[in-house]
Amino acid sequence: MAALIRLRGVTKRYGEGEAAFDALKGIDLDVEAGDFLAVMGPSGSGKSTAMNILGCLDVPTSGRFLFRGHAVEALGRDERALLRRRYLGFVFQGFNLLSRTTALENVELPLLYRGEGRRERRAAAMAALHHVGLAPWADHTPAELSGGQQQRVAIARAIVTRPDVLLADEPTGNLDSERSVEIMGLLTRLNAESGITVLMVTHEPEMASYARTLVHFRDGLVERVEGRA
Repeated sequence: MAALIRLRGVTKRYGEGEAAFDALKGIDLDVEAGDFLAVMGPSGSGKSTAMNILGCLDVPTSGRFLFRGHAVEALGRDERALLRRRYLGFVFQGFNLLSRTTALENVELPLLYRGEGRRERRAAAMAALHHVGLAPWADHTPAELSGGQQQRVAIARAIVTRPDVLLADEPTGNLDSERSVEIMGLLTRLNAESGITVLMVTHEPEMASYARTLVHFRDGLVERVEGRA
C-alpha cells in the first residue's frame, strides 16, 4: 500500500509566552492508503489535535503534512477547505444531523455545498443510504430514528462524496453495545469493500480491536504504533 498521509516533525502550539502550551511536540506518522487506523490515548495526549490537523480543520505550528505527496501545511484556508470537500469525510460522536430535515436531505448536504444538481444529489444520497442499509428510512427525520440509525445516516453523509479518507471521532461514544458493534461492522465493511481509509479516535479497546493499526498518543507524542495481521 502507498503512503497516503505522512506527518513529519509536526508540532502544535497554542498561546504565547508563559501561557504557551505544546499540544503536539513533533510527531511522525504514516497512514497507508486503505488502512483502518485507531487513534488512542488519555485526555490531553494530543490525539484530537492530530486528528484536527489530519482533517485539515487546523494547521501545524511546524513540521510537514503531506497528503498524496502534496504539502498541506503550505495551503491557504480555501485550499484546505477544497481538500476537505473532495477527499475527506467526517463522522462525529454527536451525529450532527439537521433535526428538521429528512435522512435523505441530511445526506445530500455535502453535494449541495459542491453545487451539484438536485437530481444528481438525490441519486447519490439514496445510493449512500442504501449502502448503510437505511434506504427505507430516507424520508424520516432524526427524531424518528434510533441512535444507531442516526449514526448510519451520518456515515452515509460522510461517504456520499466518495472520500479517500473517513475521519471518525468517537463514532460509538453515544451508542449502546449492540449499536456500537453494528456501526463498527459498517465501518469495517466500508474499509474492506470500498477501500476507504478510516482514521478513528476511540477510548474503547473493544472498538479499537476492529482496526488494523493502533496508534497510541501520550503527552503530545506518538508513543507507539501497533500493526495487526
